[in-house]
Amino acid sequence: MNDSSSAGSLASIPPASPEAIAEVQQAFSRIRAEVHKVIVGQDEVLEEVLLALFCGGHALIEGVPGLAKTLLVSTLAKTLSLGFSRIQFTPDLMPSDMTGTEVIEEDKATGSRELRFVKGPIFSNIILADEINRTPPKTQAALLEAMQERQVTIGGVMHRLPKPFFVLATQNPIEQEGTYPLPEAQLDRFMFNVRVKYPSEAEELEIVRTTTSLRTVEPDRVLTGEDCLRIQDLVRQIPVADHVIRYALRLVRSTRVRDEGERPKIVRDYLAWGAGPRASQFLVLAAKAKAILAGATHVMPEHVRSVAMPVMRHRIITNFNAEADGITSDSVVRALLEQIPLDRADASMERQMDSVLR
Repeated sequence: MNDSSSAGSLASIPPASPEAIAEVQQAFSRIRAEVHKVIVGQDEVLEEVLLALFCGGHALIEGVPGLAKTLLVSTLAKTLSLGFSRIQFTPDLMPSDMTGTEVIEEDKATGSRELRFVKGPIFSNIILADEINRTPPKTQAALLEAMQERQVTIGGVMHRLPKPFFVLATQNPIEQEGTYPLPEAQLDRFMFNVRVKYPSEAEELEIVRTTTSLRTVEPDRVLTGEDCLRIQDLVRQIPVADHVIRYALRLVRSTRVRDEGERPKIVRDYLAWGAGPRASQFLVLAAKAKAILAGATHVMPEHVRSVAMPVMRHRIITNFNAEADGITSDSVVRALLEQIPLDRADASMERQMDSVLR
């Protein structure tokens, strides 16, 4: 596997500078090109997964079997020079099977025995938690604790997880029998809910052609783990004006049907519960990453709109009326994006921001 000249180049560029933003854009384009050596299509899924990774968040992906979810994640790990572990969640999977356990080790020279911690598969950079809803809540909670705290505690001893640490959990939207659905409080810890769609006819033709031949391709490395951490720092340094934050707040707060005040009709009719403050945080943070990929030096409302669907779709709960009328959470978010007014900074403010951030 060849080393890319982009790997490690971010270290010499000042943070939040136009040069750093351009470097991230180029790296993203190269990552997409390398992934497409193996994966056909799925541009939107790849972008959303990378946005979550660049923000230091986690993603919950939903898609039927056979859509290359595992291959996409493992290929992405190779382009980023990151460790990859796949954990198949089953009803009998125990927390220690994932986090690791202590074993008794005997010193043959002295005969003494001591406990030694053996790390589990969670000690990797990118974790694919396959079919997370097929394992009991105890094991789900162990994973979600590691996601939140970036550490596991075994026998009273804390063990830090490697950086960067990214969990991509999958769910099958078709089969629900014998599953343990994630509670809303645990779903809220996932930054994105990514939906994988069927490929187009042309894409499926290319998939069949490439996977039934002798063609084998290995992606090249584009970034290192250290570069990913620097990009995460860069994302948080991107400035965002108050009017953009207020727009993100209006989107989120408009879903809270139980709060006082006027709400859109689709919210009053079809929502049982709205999104919490974490949705506002992730909306702004994801918009910062989206701004970088778009080559912008500051966040605009359009960037917030572009990430609203994966951030909000799993944080709002529809009621029985919605199910009866065929209204999904995506339908509600799409309607809110059309109905909530888009705040525009006046021309003088825009000119001032451009002159300062150019």
